[in-house]
Amino acid sequence: MQYPEFMKRFPARDIPFPADVFKTHAIRSDAGLVVFFDFLQDVTLPAHSHLAQWGTFLCGQIEMVIGGITKTVKPGNKWDIPADVEHRVRIKAGSKALDVFEAPDRYSLVT
Repeated sequence: MQYPEFMKRFPARDIPFPADVFKTHAIRSDAGLVVFFDFLQDVTLPAHSHLAQWGTFLCGQIEMVIGGITKTVKPGNKWDIPADVEHRVRIKAGSKALDVFEAPDRYSLVT
């Protein structure tokens, strides 16, 4: 699955990972931040929390632990993480996901 060319022109997120780990394309408004993820390598995100996050899985393989509950996410599945709920994630290379963050300034964008 490929994102359309016009979406690839959306700004990237300024992320604390090397560029060969994953690519991002993002849209920000005053109300939140939408990020399209393309995972190029296996990624493990340690336990963390922040304002609310909603997402949907597009393809690949993800295992999430949200509030102590482990689930394997399949394409088409969604997640809704309330504010301040601790979560961690293991993502396989080739996975794609869409995340919407309540905090519009959660990440800086690179234009």
